[in-house]
Amino acid sequence: MKKKIRVLIVDDSAIVRNALVEIFSLDKDIEVMGTAGDPYIAAKKIQKEVPDVITLDIEMPRMDGLTFLRKIMSQHPIPVVVISSLTEKGTQTALKSLEYGAVEILTKPQMHTKEFIEESRIKICDVIKAAAVSRLRRKAFSRPKTMEVKPKLSADAVISKATRYSLPKTTDIVISVGASTGGTEALRIFLEEMPLDTPGIVIVQHMPEHFTRSFAERLNDLCKISVKEAEDGDSVLRGRALIAPGNKHTLLRRSGARYYVEVKNGPLVNRHRPSVDVLFRSTALYAGSNAIGIIMTGMGDDGAKGLLEMKEAGAKTIAQDETSCVVYGMPKEAVKLNAADKVLPLDKIASHTLIMRGKF
Repeated sequence: MKKKIRVLIVDDSAIVRNALVEIFSLDKDIEVMGTAGDPYIAAKKIQKEVPDVITLDIEMPRMDGLTFLRKIMSQHPIPVVVISSLTEKGTQTALKSLEYGAVEILTKPQMHTKEFIEESRIKICDVIKAAAVSRLRRKAFSRPKTMEVKPKLSADAVISKATRYSLPKTTDIVISVGASTGGTEALRIFLEEMPLDTPGIVIVQHMPEHFTRSFAERLNDLCKISVKEAEDGDSVLRGRALIAPGNKHTLLRRSGARYYVEVKNGPLVNRHRPSVDVLFRSTALYAGSNAIGIIMTGMGDDGAKGLLEMKEAGAKTIAQDETSCVVYGMPKEAVKLNAADKVLPLDKIASHTLIMRGKF
């Protein structure tokens, strides 16, 4: 019998604690070890039993979540998923938690439509499973597991696959990148190495709505190139990276010699919106051999089939290697499909991308 993932919920809101308990009770792979209204109560529970994953609120009385997170990571590293509000302050603080070692960020569950609740449940449970098998977990406790995340819908739900590819070569190149768990740090490392003359970049990072704007602004401050949250109709320009907004699919389009992005609604694809497969398929359709595709760390298989479609369209493709991934899921699936021309450690991806650029 497969051992369940034991979760400790830390949040000062009883409503949020109860909502999370209800969500986790519906997943056969997850079990709530306990709940705590503040970090002091949580610390006492951890002394008695160490959870597999902690969900952590940021804004709490007595001790804030960031302080507690720093203490956890310095004393007893445990995978932590931050649950944050959608306030401007909340998004900025939650992003800082990633620097302190949090595995992922989620928005607080809210009561909306039945469809919204079901999508939220899927996302929350998948993130908990990703956290449980993250590299932090393996290093700390040497208990590797393999969990499959079954796709819900393919990219067909948003964009049809081409029957053939016959796009002419152009002088403009597009770099499409997909990442999930661990991707915020991976993207920072990748983008910081990109020079001002870098071809236009379009990125899907699995991240909640409203957080992608703050994430893009943070990267814009750190990188030589400009980084912004994508808006519908934005041109893909040299020296700029566009990050797909949370809860919206982002597709590459082409009008004459101009590449631009389409930002749109749609169903979850491979349990995600935005979906890497949707971006990669659109890149295969509209850029073909004028593109470079990169798939980075993340749980599940989103982007694997799309990267193969890019390769079949003539694009050059890269997958991050297992050692440097926080979760070796998405790149692993791409490698299994023979979708990657190169499998590289994170610190080599940027330089090899630039080498590839020179061969166009």
